[in-house]
Amino acid sequence: MYLDALEFLEEEHDAWAPFEALADLPDPDLDQPVEGAHGWTGRDLMAHMIAWQAVSLDAARELAVGEASPTIAKVDADWEARGGEVVNEEIQARWAALPLDELRATFRSQPGELRGTLTVVPEARWIKHPTHMESFNGETIDHYREHLPDLEAILAAARG
Repeated sequence: MYLDALEFLEEEHDAWAPFEALADLPDPDLDQPVEGAHGWTGRDLMAHMIAWQAVSLDAARELAVGEASPTIAKVDADWEARGGEVVNEEIQARWAALPLDELRATFRSQPGELRGTLTVVPEARWIKHPTHMESFNGETIDHYREHLPDLEAILAAARG
């Protein structure tokens, strides 16, 4: 449990920082599948991370103006009904259609947009709300940590 929004925002920023290196990889390195990263490419990892972070951004926008987040409820219900593998495959397919420059731009801008949006959400609606906080933590900090080995494998493969 976080004592205040600033504590969460600082930890989220620090946990995201290593992933920023993905956006600077050359196109060929982003398109190369990597064995130690579940066969994902750097592009796949970027898309996966930004898609789940977008869930938090949508929820933050909703909580900035209201007490509830339909996004959190919808995403949780979808995950339970169809399973993570199906949901994640759809994410990969949707983001694979984007030009790499557009993916990079979103990857670079969205984390700051999320942090900025969270600063206007009353703490009672997220930091002090167990269900909402579990979602924000799960889609950001915990999720980033879960994928650090994938990031490290992709960056190591790019270094050769």
